[in-house]
Formats: sequence, structure tokens, C-alpha cells
Amino acid sequence: MGSAGKVVLVTGVSRDLGRRFARALADDPRIARVIGVDAVPPRGDIGEVSFIRADIRNPVIAKIIVKEDVDTVVHMAVISTPGSAGGRNTMKELNVIGTMQLLAACQKAPGLQALVVKSTTTVYGASSRDPAMFTEDMGPRRSPRSGYAKDVAEIEGYVRGFARRRPDVRVTTLRMANAIGPEVSSPLTTYFRLPVIPTVLGHDARLQFLHDRDLMAVLRHATLTETAGTYNVAGDGILMLSQAVRRLQRPALPLPTFMMGNMGSALRSARLADFSPEQTAFLTFGRGVDTTRMRTSLGFEPEHTTASAFADFAASLTPTGGHLERALARASARLPEPAAGGGPHG
Repeated sequence: MGSAGKVVLVTGVSRDLGRRFARALADDPRIARVIGVDAVPPRGDIGEVSFIRADIRNPVIAKIIVKEDVDTVVHMAVISTPGSAGGRNTMKELNVIGTMQLLAACQKAPGLQALVVKSTTTVYGASSRDPAMFTEDMGPRRSPRSGYAKDVAEIEGYVRGFARRRPDVRVTTLRMANAIGPEVSSPLTTYFRLPVIPTVLGHDARLQFLHDRDLMAVLRHATLTETAGTYNVAGDGILMLSQAVRRLQRPALPLPTFMMGNMGSALRSARLADFSPEQTAFLTFGRGVDTTRMRTSLGFEPEHTTASAFADFAASLTPTGGHLERALARASARLPEPAAGGGPHG
């Protein structure tokens, strides 16, 4: 095999991003083999990737790492949407217990040389007290009490613990800004695909995006270069939510904060968008991260800026049909009047 060829295990390959990344990695001449692991088989072509059906919550993962001579693990199995995981409890278990088991397996693998973790800037939260730009050494202004942000904070804590216990393993944590692009399906892209876009009255969130091709590129870069540490990864610049909505040429529907929450519930129950309280906070306050360290220490420069990544996504949208608009009108008709103060009925 030669010393150059890495053997990489990628978790979370049943999801589109994980599958595409594993496949691209398998085509890289510097990689000897890619093993894709997930509890369910991936839909779509995985090319040269060897797929092993395994749940990372199960200790069998340790045997796979040792038996396959894995030297690099890329952990992509952190889920941001309860809907896709089968509910919030399952999501928490997959995220947190899954990561703990994976790290326990890594711990037992003497041949392991590198661990790359796909994290997210969601770990910083979104609140009115946020700094203009979060650097990697900052934490959230309010510790998350629930949801995806709490999972990510716990996961990163376990990863730091692993790095202390195995100083011989290079550990790289990539805190990615929201991925965007024509092929990305996420709570945020679902929101931007709505025919009428609900926004929070009196607020204009600051947004940063990472084109999904840059997301793939930075993961590959981190897999193949010898840089350890935690890095914010985002396209250059900031886009205000109002600018983003204008660029989509879709009408905005400004709602008071409490109604935005109700609209979120209505959209969730109508299966139109996966709206969490975190998503609402993000669309209220936004978030900015400093990417100096990404350029200087990690040595990575995204091809797309925040604006050009968003433009590429916007160009892929088709004019909206009436079906969604009617559903949205029904959803807003069920919203309570400010005076009533009750929850949505019916």
C-alpha cells in the first residue's frame, strides 16, 4: 500500500453530504481506501467506497477501525434536524452517544493517526449579546439548554477530552457556517425555498454561508494536511437576511417574534419546514464568525464568498407554485391575534 495511502473511515454516509464526501475522497490518489459507515445504506452511487453497515452507537465500530487498519476517521454523523433522525431523543442519542462510542473506539485503536470532526458555528448560539465576530476561543453568550447547539457543545467537549487522552492523534474540529448550494437540503435552505419568507419584525440577521463544494474541500484539506486545532470555516463577508430575501426575489412576511415561533410550529406541522427555536433565534440575530485562523493556520481559502455561495443557491430556485403559498396562507390564518395570546388552534 505504501506509506502515502491513507485509510479513511467516514461516518454518516447514508446522508447526502457524507456520501458525496466519501465518494470524492475515494477518487483522491493520496487515499488508499475509504470505508463508509452508517446504520442504513446510502441511497445513490458510492463509487469506490467500501460500505459497512454499522451503528456508531454500537461498540462493534472499534473492531472495524482496527480490522481495516484505519488511520484517519472523519466524523460527519452529527444530525441537525430532529425530523430526519426520528425525533429529538433519537437525534440526541445518535449525536452524543454515537460520538462517545466512536471516540471510545478511536481510543482503542493504536494505529489511529488523525480524527477530523465536522462541527458547526451553531455551537456559538445566536443572541442579542453576541460579539460582531466569534473567534474559536469564544463560547456562546448563553449556554444552550437543548437542541442541536447543546449536542454540538457536548460533542466538542468529548472530542477535546479524547485529544487530551490521545495526544499522539491529530484532532481537527471544523466549525462550519451554514452550508448552502443548489444541492443542499437543510432547515435553512428549506426556509429560503418558501414562496413567502417569514422574517422577524425589527431584526435583520447577519448571515454567513459556506458553499457545499467548499465544505467538501475543507474536509478533504483537513483529512490530508497535518493541521490540528479548531477552526471556523465560512465564506468571506456577511449577507443581511433582508439582502438575501431581496436576492431571492421572494416576498418577505415580517412577523413579531412570538408569531415567528407560531409560524415555525405551523410550518413544522404542515411538513413545510423544520423550524426549531434555534432556527428562529438564528433568523432573529444571525451570527458572524472570524475566519482568520482558517486562512493562516489551516491554510484554507474557500472559493466562494458568502454572497457568491448564496447567489449560486438562489440561481437554482424555480419559480414557486401556488400549492405552497396556499399552505402558508392557511398556516398564517391559524396564527392567534396578538391580543388573544393563545396557541394556534385546529
